Amino acid sequence: MLRRAVKRALRIAGIAKHASCHTFRHSFATHLLDDGHDIRTVQELLGHRDVATTMIYTHVLNRGPSTVRSPADRLLGS
Repeated sequence: MLRRAVKRALRIAGIAKHASCHTFRHSFATHLLDDGHDIRTVQELLGHRDVATTMIYTHVLNRGPSTVRSPADRLLGS
């Protein structure tokens, strides 16, 4: 039921790129990491046994050191 609704919404919105309910799960996890939540919390929320699975799932391994922000960066709004 939900799967059909998502597919219909994608079609109505004119989104040609493949997406599914699972896409929302990936997006949720990635946004948690982007918002500063730790990988272990995300691992627990996703129900993964191994943190390596969570890292692969959220594409953490593809991020370089330039994505790391210090507390000073946050204060300065950079």
